[in-house]
Amino acid sequence: MSFGKTLTLLFCTAFLTTALGCASTRTHEGTGEYVDDSVITTKVKAAIFNEPGLTSSEVKVETFEGVVQLSGFVTSRDDIKDAVRVAMAVDGVKAVSDQMQLK
Repeated sequence: MSFGKTLTLLFCTAFLTTALGCASTRTHEGTGEYVDDSVITTKVKAAIFNEPGLTSSEVKVETFEGVVQLSGFVTSRDDIKDAVRVAMAVDGVKAVSDQMQLK
C-alpha cells in the first residue's frame, strides 16, 4: 500500500472514530447535548435559588436530554409544586420528573 493511501486510511479512521465517539445514544449524551443539559441544570438551580420560600440546598437538579429531574427533601407539597413550576419555566426544559419527598 502506498504512503498516500495509508495516510488517507488513517485520516478516515480517525475522523470516523471521533465523529462516532461524540454521537449520542439512548443512554449516553453527545458533547453538545451534555453542554446544553449543564446549562439547563444551572438555570434551574438559579431559578430555584431565587424563588422565595424554596431552599435550593435541599433540591437536587439533574438534566438528561432536556428532561429535568428534581430530587431531595422539602417541607411541604407546596414546595414541590413551586419547584416543578419554576423548573418548567426555564428555557430548554422539555419535562420535569418530580422525585422530591416530604421531610
